[in-house]
Order: sequence, then structure tokens, then C-alpha cells
Amino acid sequence: MFHVKTMNQLPKLTLNVSLLVCLSLFFLPSLQAQEIKIELGAAEVAMDEFFTISITADGERVRSYDRFPDIEGFDKINTSSSSSTSIINGQMSFSSTITQTYRPRKEGVYPLPRFTMTINNKAIESPGMQIRVGPPKCNARQRDESIWDPFEEFFGGRRSQTEYVDVKEEAFFALTTSKDRVYLGEGFNTTLALYVAETNRAQLQWYDLAGQLQQILQKLKPANVWEENFAIDNVTGLRVSINGKNYTQYKIYEATFYPLALKDIEFPSVELTMVKYRLATNPSFFGSNRQEDYVALSSKPKRVQVIDLPAHPLKDQVPVGIYNLDERLSTANLQTGESLSYTFNITGEGNISGLREPLVSSNKNFEVYPPNTTQNIRRTGGRVTGNKGFNYFLIPQEPGTFAMKDVFSMVYFNPSTARYDTLMPRATITVEGESLKNQSITSKDFGPFYDRINLAEDELRALQGNLTLRYVIQALVLLMFAGAGYIMFKK
Repeated sequence: MFHVKTMNQLPKLTLNVSLLVCLSLFFLPSLQAQEIKIELGAAEVAMDEFFTISITADGERVRSYDRFPDIEGFDKINTSSSSSTSIINGQMSFSSTITQTYRPRKEGVYPLPRFTMTINNKAIESPGMQIRVGPPKCNARQRDESIWDPFEEFFGGRRSQTEYVDVKEEAFFALTTSKDRVYLGEGFNTTLALYVAETNRAQLQWYDLAGQLQQILQKLKPANVWEENFAIDNVTGLRVSINGKNYTQYKIYEATFYPLALKDIEFPSVELTMVKYRLATNPSFFGSNRQEDYVALSSKPKRVQVIDLPAHPLKDQVPVGIYNLDERLSTANLQTGESLSYTFNITGEGNISGLREPLVSSNKNFEVYPPNTTQNIRRTGGRVTGNKGFNYFLIPQEPGTFAMKDVFSMVYFNPSTARYDTLMPRATITVEGESLKNQSITSKDFGPFYDRINLAEDELRALQGNLTLRYVIQALVLLMFAGAGYIMFKK
């Protein structure tokens, strides 16, 4: 049996009311000073008590925060959140709190050093403290509910200590990929999931899934890849069959990776800790018939081989995927000098975000302006599909019939066929009117130098000057050369 337990689960009505309150806080002016603080729990706790660290934001919600510090001698149990809204004398106040709970391992004195957390992009410092862990507070008279029978004293009997046995779980944690070998730039889907057999008898429950997943992904995500995250917000079960055996699959992470470097991608083994309950050998009507324990499930390491694309002049520039062209024209008939809208819309499966502009030839029949870009991406069924459109404005300069394939094109590599292909437009346009090429030349301003040409005189005149001054200058030049030659000779 597998139980999925969501922490801080609120009724739907409460969520709707909270949403309305948050929206009203967004649009109302600030009614109180915004303050963020870190609060530490009691300095002395018993072995059967917990220590807490809380971060509280007054006047705003906690949008982002660092990882809570680790404390020697303590285990992190879970993270909870809460918020409160109050109206006093017509003034509204709002605060939100995130609390990390710690459970002591053994008695002693443990230091919590000074630490700093970045909360809502603000650095908040805590002085730390010494934490003293003492013996359990429960005594013989304060019996554990799991082993206490309320009719024990009434009937004068005494109930024996409950014994628990471990039931082996039929579950495993695995990372799977849609492909083991991909081309450079080709996408492959990656799934991280828990699989629980239908015949499983062990009782399992999530343990701080959000905190664990954050640490797992820090180890798991490869470098030099483009990631398209499927953003799993709600973990739900899906029935699957593996080697003829039925399982329930619980996906906790899914993404498609596109390698950007010619290097194999290595996924290390990662571990998921689950709460597992030991079952009582002598169950009773009263008290607990199970005992909380933990089990760590590890995934196997995985390698995806990345191979280079075949030789091609544009090998380092072409996108990789399965693409089609959906082109659009604002009009197919127009006059020279009129503007034309043309959209080169690429659709298909691949790294849509990484698609570049198509090649634009240097065609003198058109003035082509830089495009406006739009894109839509769909992540579903383990595939990333969508479209990216490049909308150009063109102004024809010459009359005639023109094919858009002479202006635009895009070369890409199709991993399914292992061949290069080209998206070629099929649209043509008909342009009427006079040529604007010469007109555009005469309309250009070449600067003030050419503006003075019409004002310049074209008559030849005899050179006038003082011959004596000319002879003196020539003599000085000769003397300079003679002096230089003498110096060189002496050296």
C-alpha cells in the first residue's frame, strides 16, 4: 500500500479565500512596514521534542529562501509553511512563515553557529545559539499511546510491549531516458520516478519531497545542456507494466535535455528517502499498529552517448530536430515601394527556443527588415514540440514575379533520417510598377563634398607664385639631404 501525503493541505475554500486576500494585498498600498526575520526555537529540548528554525516575512509572502542550515546532532524532519491575515481598526496586516523542523539524535550540547540566509533577495543574519538536548520528558506514568491499552488498569491487566516487523517494500527508484545515444543538439527525455508494485504490502509515505528533490537535482542536472522542464507540480500515480509486472509510477521530475557539447552525459546515482512503517506483530484495537521508520531507495547511474553531426559546411550552425515550414504572406500582389509581411514559421519537434533566424540572401530586388519573433512551446507526452515564427517586412524594388525561396531558407539536421534537409518557401509574389533602384540611388545624400561639385570652376589657370621663394625651399631640401648623408658616412 502506498500513501501520498501532502503537507499543509488546506480545504479548497480556504485556498480561494487566501488567493483573494493575496490579490487584495497586491493592489492595496502597503499598510505596514515590511520586515523579514529569522526565529530560533528553544535553547533546551528533550529527546522526544523538536527544535525549529522559522523565517517570517511581515507585509509580504516568503517568495524565495536559501537552504536551512544543518545542525550537528540533529536530523531535518520536514518543512512547513503558514500565513496569517488580520484586520485591526480597519488596518490589514499579513505575514507568512516557513518553518524547518529538526529532531535530535542523542543527548548533549550542540552549537548552531552564526548563519545568513537570503530571503526574498535580502541577506538576513542570525546570531546562532547553543542547543542543549536533555532526556525524554515522558515517564513511566506517561505511557506511549502506541503501547497503552485504556482498559489495562480497569481490568487490572498489563499489556506487553508491542513488537514490530519490517515488511520488505516492492518498490524502486529509477532514472530513465528515452534514448541512450543522441546526436549533438538532439533532445532526449529524462524521467525520475518512484515505482511501486501493485503487490506491495509495505506502507510508504513521502518524506520532505520538495527538499530532497532540490538536493537531488543539484547532483543530477548535467552541464552544457539546454533543459526544457516539464514542471511537475502535483505528483500523481500512473499505472505501467514492466517486464509483465504492474506498477504505479510516481514521476517527481521530467525534462528534455539538448546536449550543447560533444561529450557524453553522465547521470550519477541519486537517493530518495521514504517514510516506511513497520507493522505490529500483535495488533490491538487500541493504540498504533505501525511504527515509523525510513528507507533509502537509490537509482542506478546512467550514461547517454553524444555523437557528432555528419560533415557539412553549416554543421556548427544548423538546428537539430524534425521541422516543417508554415509560411504566411500578407498579400501576393503589390506595387513597387509597398510593404509586404512575410512569416517564416518553423513547426515541429526539437529545441524550439534555440532556433535561429533563417538564412536571408542578398537579394537586390527587396529591402528586407529585421524580423519580429514569436514562439510557442508544448511539453507533453515526453516530447517538446511547438513553433517559432520570424515575421519580416519587405519592400520590393523591381517589378516581376519573385519566389520567396530565393530570399529565405533554413538548413537543419533531421536525426530520424540522419540527413541534412532544407526548409524552402513555396510562396511567390507578383510586383507591378516602376523600378525603384535608380530612384533610390538619386535620393541618397552623399554628403557636402559632392554638393560643392556644381559650384566648382572647371577653367585651367596658370600657376602663380614667387620663383625666388621656390628656389630657396629647394636649396634647403638639398642641404638637409647632404647633411644626412654626411652623418651616415661618418658613422
